[in-house]
This record gives sequence, structure tokens and C-alpha cells, in this order.
Amino acid sequence: MILLEILLDAAALSVLLPALVLFTEIIPALMRAPVAARVQGERGRIAVLMPAHNESSMIAPALRSILPQLSRADRLLVVADNCSDDTAAIAAAEGAEVIERSDVVHRGKGYALDFGVRHLESNAPDIVLIVDADCQVSQGSIDRLARLCAKTARPVQAVYLMHAGKDAEPAMRIAEFAWLVKNRVRPQGLHRLGLPCQLMGSGMAFPWPSINAATLATGHIVEDLKLGLDLARAGAPPLFCPEALVSSNFPTSAPGIQAQRTRWEHGHLSIILSEAPRLLLESLKSRDAILLSMALDLCVPPLALLILAVGALWTLSALDYFLTHAILPLAATTIAAVQIAGSVFLSWAAYGRQTISFGDLLLGFLYPLRKISLYFRFMFARQMEWVRSKRDGDQD
Repeated sequence: MILLEILLDAAALSVLLPALVLFTEIIPALMRAPVAARVQGERGRIAVLMPAHNESSMIAPALRSILPQLSRADRLLVVADNCSDDTAAIAAAEGAEVIERSDVVHRGKGYALDFGVRHLESNAPDIVLIVDADCQVSQGSIDRLARLCAKTARPVQAVYLMHAGKDAEPAMRIAEFAWLVKNRVRPQGLHRLGLPCQLMGSGMAFPWPSINAATLATGHIVEDLKLGLDLARAGAPPLFCPEALVSSNFPTSAPGIQAQRTRWEHGHLSIILSEAPRLLLESLKSRDAILLSMALDLCVPPLALLILAVGALWTLSALDYFLTHAILPLAATTIAAVQIAGSVFLSWAAYGRQTISFGDLLLGFLYPLRKISLYFRFMFARQMEWVRSKRDGDQD
């Protein structure tokens, strides 16, 4: 019985930490933002690197959003990676420089990025921007990212948003809001605290020495998170640029949605388990507040999982209090629940009103129940390899 009490106490405190981190990141994001001054100085020569695997249905609009933002000295390099469609031909017709990679053993975005960086070595740029082939880059974002990257000599991350269609079901609008919280609201709060952010996978700018020296050729399913942590350890933590925006759309097909969610969430949880404890210890040992902030941010799991965990532990803690009058687990989980609810409602009030209605927001607290099977698969049949999400324009 004593062992069960100790385990319940530990579990309750373990969810209190990420809930507190989440709430602490949200509050600064609610403050009025100062008017951003234009970054002065040279931006140098830019190479936009776009990995693409069978993206014929998506790549043309992505390229058209980028090419007008480049100067004659800049390059747009598409890596057509293990493509069986006409991605390479479409990219070339749009005016991009195209190289093709074929390696059925080493698959994944990381290998494609490494292939592209190695190709750039013969005429190295000053700044490398990575943009996914299904993303639109807002006007002026290339220049903002490149100038800030050149000025700070640090990786820079744009706001990276995912959108559901106008006729999307409530579950997809909830997913869009959760993405907004993760990739805009939380990084905005960290930015206003003067702290770095995590890399998000698209809309990233790197000084050439950093990206050239990085270990990219891996099949990790969330290579962006891992890269950001490695760069932070090397003394170059990523910087958030709220004035730059890249955006994409969620798939609408059930297989595409399932594949995307599984890759993102299994990869995120795997990184938490493998990197967060080690990063916490490293930051405490070196007394590095920047590294500590990234470790704490990494400890926040996907919002749906955090809600599920707090809900389950609160129920157990309430039952335990009824039987034993032990107050610590119930108090800790109650505080965590209040912090999560506050974070969600404050984020919606400040940023999410146009994304989701208040009624759908309330239903959103039930949305995590639909993802229980996804988290069970993480425990018993975890996805370890990169799998591309099925696009809406793909042929069966």
C-alpha cells in the first residue's frame, strides 16, 4: 500500500511539471507584442533547400510562394527523394534547381536534407533555409528569416502552422488549434522571455557552418526536434521569428491523417524519453539556463496526452483521497488540471477565435479520448521509421 501511495505521488507530481511549464509559456504570449523593427544588415546568399518525396500534387504552389522572394544570387534546390512520380519534372519546370536521390534502404527526410547540403558544398551559400514541399511561405518571410539568421549566427524558426479545410469536421479544427498552441503561442511566450524555441521541421534558417556540420543523414521520424537540441548543445539554440510564416494543410484522407499523427506524436514521445532526462542533467550540470529552458519545454508532451494523463490521475487521486485522505496527489493533479484548462482557454481567447468556436473548444477536452489507441500503439507497436503521409492528390 505504501508503495502504491509513493507511485501515485510521483505520477501526480510528474504531470504537474509539464502543466506548469505549459502555463508559464502561455502567459507571456498574451502580452501586447512590441512593433518588430526590421533587421538591418546583409542577408548574404541564400539557398532554399526543399526535400520532396512524391510531391507532384503539392510542390508547384510551394515553389511559386518562394521564387519571387529570391534574388539572382540565391538558389532554390529541390531534392527529389526516391520519387516515383513527376515531382522532379514539375520542380524543374517551375524554375527550381533539381537533384534526384535514389536509395530505398536509407529513407527519410534527414537523408534527403544531407544529400542536398552535400550538393551545396561546392558553392556554399551563407544561409540555408529548409522548407517542406507542401508548405506556402508568406511574402517577406524569406528575407526576415535570412537577415535574422545572418545577424545572430543562430538557427531561426518561422511560425509554422497547419490548417484544416473550411468544411473540416470539429476534430480537425481542434487539431489545428492544438498545432497553433504548440507552434505559435508557446514559442511566442518563450521568445518574449528571451528564450529559444524548438525547431519545427519547415521554415527553418541556418548559418552555413551550422547546417554543414550537423548530423542530418538519419531516419529519425522527428529529425527537426533532434537537430534543434543538437545545435543548442553546440551553443546555437534556435531563435523564434514570429514575423515569418510558413503554412500547410492537414490531409483530409483518413490514411493521411493517421500516418501524420502517428509519425509526429510517436516521434515526439520518443524524443522526450530519449533526450529530455539527459538534457535536464546536462543543463543542471553546466548551469546552462538556455539549455534548461529547452529541456523543460521538451518535457511537455502532446496536449491530448497531457489531458488524458491528468484526467486519469485526478480520478485515481480523488478515489485515493476518499479512501485514505491523502491530499498530495489530488492537490497536484487539480493544480495541473487548472493550469492546462487556463492555458487552453487563454490561448483560444488571444489567438484561436478564428480557428475554432467556443463550443468546439469545449468538445476539445473530449478529443484526447479518440487518441488513446495511438498512445497504446506507442507502448506496444511504436513507429520507428519515417513514413510519408498520404496526400489528398495521391493516386491509389
